[in-house]
Amino acid sequence: MAVPSGRAGHRLFDPAQRIKLGIFGSNVSNGCTISSAESSFRPTWEQNLVLARRAEALGFDLLVPVGRWKGFGGQTDFNGDCLEVYTWAAALAAVTERIHIFATSHVPTVHPIVAAKQAATIDRISHGRFGINVVCGWFTPEMEMFGVQQLPHDDRYARATEWITVCKRLWQEQDFDYTGEYYRVRGGYLLPKPVQQPHPLLINAGVSPAGIDYAAREMDVNFCIVPTLAEGRELIGHIRAKAAGYGRDIGIMTSAAVVCRDSEAEARAAWDDIVAKGDYAALDNLLTTFGVQSASMTPEAARALAERFIVGWGGYPLVGTPEQVARGIGALADIGVDILLLSWLDYLPELDYFGAKVLPLLREMGLRA
Repeated sequence: MAVPSGRAGHRLFDPAQRIKLGIFGSNVSNGCTISSAESSFRPTWEQNLVLARRAEALGFDLLVPVGRWKGFGGQTDFNGDCLEVYTWAAALAAVTERIHIFATSHVPTVHPIVAAKQAATIDRISHGRFGINVVCGWFTPEMEMFGVQQLPHDDRYARATEWITVCKRLWQEQDFDYTGEYYRVRGGYLLPKPVQQPHPLLINAGVSPAGIDYAAREMDVNFCIVPTLAEGRELIGHIRAKAAGYGRDIGIMTSAAVVCRDSEAEARAAWDDIVAKGDYAALDNLLTTFGVQSASMTPEAARALAERFIVGWGGYPLVGTPEQVARGIGALADIGVDILLLSWLDYLPELDYFGAKVLPLLREMGLRA
């Protein structure tokens, strides 16, 4: 796997694990599944605590929450019931020992001094296991709720560049001034510094030209969606080439929706049930705000896109038997994915099934130590 620049020896990038595994979205209602299909999952602290401990016991590497302030409406009000990410991370950091924990932080809603201070504190609590998934703030209703002006797309990355610059200086320097277009700092001061140096791990999900450039310059990991294996290989090559242009290497993360059963027929039936019970009003709200114009696609492409979002927030579909899911994970590793975030309809029982049935196969394949 690729090791981001400056991260040689970091525990999350242990070369013994060819692909790192994480859990995505357990802090929000419905997780990553935009459906009313039957599930025992609820985004409670109690379930998140059990999930984190089970994931750690199974050897999972990281937990990444969804940064959400407002739901997407529809029958389920998808993601509307959610735990705030910094306090969620701090609490889990205190009750775990090895797993890495991230906060998904919106640039416009948290001042960089506050973000840097919270990050340093959680990094201390976790003994160097914290990171930030930096989000520029694309969901306009959330920004309007904060009274924040929604900037044009590329300007959001200009603001995010200043935001992370202030954070990095606070994590590494003391008593400095900073003047930018969006932020001004007088006598920048932060103690204690984070355990991780030069700073806690940083992720950004950017696949636009501005987003890829931002991640290539500033981040440790780019979180990108893999539409198909061929498209994913090309995109990952482009992202890494952009980072190389800055004299850096960068890790690659993607997400996957897991529907794994003893037989392929059972898995396909479960997928179809989730799709049939999808909250399409919430999906329309999400895709419209996200700027996805499904009307311009062929009917087949629009249907495939809708199904992927309904089942797993657009993540790569891993559907079938344990053997088929393991091979799918291997195919993602082969195209250059370093870190894979997983989601399920029903997190706790399906994580246990994955641990019992899929993880041994990944070890046999040399993907996991």
